[in-house]
Amino acid sequence: MRFYVKRKRSPQIIIVSLIDIFAILLIFFIVTTTFKTAQTQLAIKLPESKNATQSQTPAEPVFVEVDKEEKIQFDGKSVGSLDELKSALQQFQSKGADRPIAMKADADVPFGFMVKILDTFKDAGVKSVPALTRPKE
Repeated sequence: MRFYVKRKRSPQIIIVSLIDIFAILLIFFIVTTTFKTAQTQLAIKLPESKNATQSQTPAEPVFVEVDKEEKIQFDGKSVGSLDELKSALQQFQSKGADRPIAMKADADVPFGFMVKILDTFKDAGVKSVPALTRPKE
C-alpha cells in the first residue's frame, strides 16, 4: 500500500499584491504633496478695500505679518518686538535683496500699534510698504 506524501512547499512572498500596495502608496504621496500649500502661522483677516489695485511686481514680496494679538512675523519667522523687526529689516536690506517688502495686517489690529510698526519701517529705511487687502464683496 502506497501513501501519498504531500511535498512541503517553501514559503513565498506574493510580490504582485505588494507591488499594488506600493503603487497605491506612491500615488497617495504624490497627490498629497502637490496639494500642499504654504500656510502662515498667524491667522490674519485682511481688511476690505474697494479702491485697492493689484501690484505689478514680478518678484514675490517678503511679508511682515501682524495679527490681532499684536504678534509680528517677518518672512515666516516670529519677531518678538519692534526692535527685533527693525534689525531684521535692516539686515534684509543690507543683503541687497531685490524682493519687495509688503505688509499683511489683521483688520482688528489697533491703530496705535500699526503706527508704531510704520515708524519702525521708516527707522529701518524702508521707503514704501504696500499693505495687502482683500476686495470688497
